[in-house]
Amino acid sequence: MRTIFWAAAAAFVIDQASKYWVIHGLELWRIRAIDVLPPVLNFRYGENRGINFGLFGDGSEASRWILIALAVAICLAVLVWVRKHALGRMARIGAGLLVGGALANVLDRLIYGYVLDFLNMSCCGIDNPFVFNLADVFIFAGAIALVFFAPDVKSEPKKGQ
Repeated sequence: MRTIFWAAAAAFVIDQASKYWVIHGLELWRIRAIDVLPPVLNFRYGENRGINFGLFGDGSEASRWILIALAVAICLAVLVWVRKHALGRMARIGAGLLVGGALANVLDRLIYGYVLDFLNMSCCGIDNPFVFNLADVFIFAGAIALVFFAPDVKSEPKKGQ
């Protein structure tokens, strides 16, 4: 569980520090756009009141609290699942990244009422209108790590056998 804790803590701190630096330090909240390495990397201010790509983001207080509860429930479910199964180091790191990223976005919802997003990436003539944050990257990377590095639960012997 120590590996999961440190991976979660790192994801949480890196996400929150990056948001603070870009949104407040560089004043992205005011200027709304900074071209870093156009078109590959740009900073664009975004307030996500839903889930990925703003889905289910009607902006109501009820949906805000439902999304907070859902994220916390998923974090708890991942931690319970991890305790029941022997996971390798990469899977434990993945679980930590997923939990840390999810909790970082929960903190945004608690403080601001929405998730702060600022990363925008485009490439190869495709203009991507969506913004995201490092917590989203950690959640995605953690989920992928669990898919590829977690053991196949169906092939594990049941406890007591």
